[in-house]
Amino acid sequence: MSQETSMGRLVRATCLSLMLLIPVQAAQAADGDRQAFTIEQFKLESGAVLPGAVIMYATYGKLNAAHDNVILLPSHYMADSHGYEWLIGPDKALDPNKYFLVATELFGNGKSSSPSNTPEPFHGPRFPVTTIRDNVEAVHRLLGEKFGVTHLRAVIGFSMGGQQAFQWAVSYPTFEDRVVVTSATAKTYPHGVVRLEGQIAAIDADPVFNGGDYTQPPTKGLEAFGLVWAAWLYSQDWWRLELWKAGAPPGTTFASVVDRFHHNFIPGADANDLILQMRTWERHDVGATPGFGGDIERALRSIKVPVLYMPSETDMYFPINDAKYEARFIPHLTFAPIPSLWGHTAGAASNPADGKFLNDTIGRFLSTAQARPPSGS
Repeated sequence: MSQETSMGRLVRATCLSLMLLIPVQAAQAADGDRQAFTIEQFKLESGAVLPGAVIMYATYGKLNAAHDNVILLPSHYMADSHGYEWLIGPDKALDPNKYFLVATELFGNGKSSSPSNTPEPFHGPRFPVTTIRDNVEAVHRLLGEKFGVTHLRAVIGFSMGGQQAFQWAVSYPTFEDRVVVTSATAKTYPHGVVRLEGQIAAIDADPVFNGGDYTQPPTKGLEAFGLVWAAWLYSQDWWRLELWKAGAPPGTTFASVVDRFHHNFIPGADANDLILQMRTWERHDVGATPGFGGDIERALRSIKVPVLYMPSETDMYFPINDAKYEARFIPHLTFAPIPSLWGHTAGAASNPADGKFLNDTIGRFLSTAQARPPSGS
């Protein structure tokens, strides 16, 4: 149904391709294939106008007559609309027999409008940087114009999906009843920008990349990008304790694990698409939402709905201390760090223990009438 170019599948199934994880459970069937929603003359925050902005999406379950059973699942880095299937099923937090789930795909993933699939004048490196707010605005249009949805039961997001969830809470404070964020923060802080710039530089250093005007994939740059990324994805303890051995077949070695990252990290991904989504990631700041003057604390204090905030205790993309800082300003907060050694991937159920913790905690949060008071963490 979809190409293997998803960070979600790095977390849940690309790691399987690295032979690191337990077998993937059977995916819950969506209602048909992914679909496209097109917005004509879509104006971005930058002022650029995309003549036909495309958002890809898939749905699970059925929209009820009242249109009040909708949960939004915005995608993460290079993910497609199947990136949340660890959370979907009759025995999981999101039962498609109860909810209508809308899973959307970020600009730049290669299927939604991206450098790799957009004609002139926005082809390749000329594609304008799209912000998290641009993505939220496009999906808001999708929900209203395609489904007639004016309110959500929840927005649930992992990683860049969590960035979008925070943005929904600030941009549309009464549009959703609840917000769930796993392995993400409401702003990309300077250390995160440095990490992302290092990964961009790895691609850019390949002469074949040619500033984005390449005629063949910049393979050496993409391989360097994958190896740089590998050092950040899991925790130091994950590597030291050789947790990559969990479920791995005989003969798997540290060298073979690293080699998979180095040479086959996100198969088939386009270099300009990878860079665009990294630019989207590094520019995110809910404090930059119009009306907040760049003040992230003020923006977080404006959130009106209960928030379940689930950082990974060992995440090096979105360190837990950044999450603890933000948690001080969110009014109606349930702060539930994921007790895991699996780094960033813990927020997308990369192992059975994390999957159970996430499903149990999110399930309770969605079914509880009131969130706990702010933790003050």
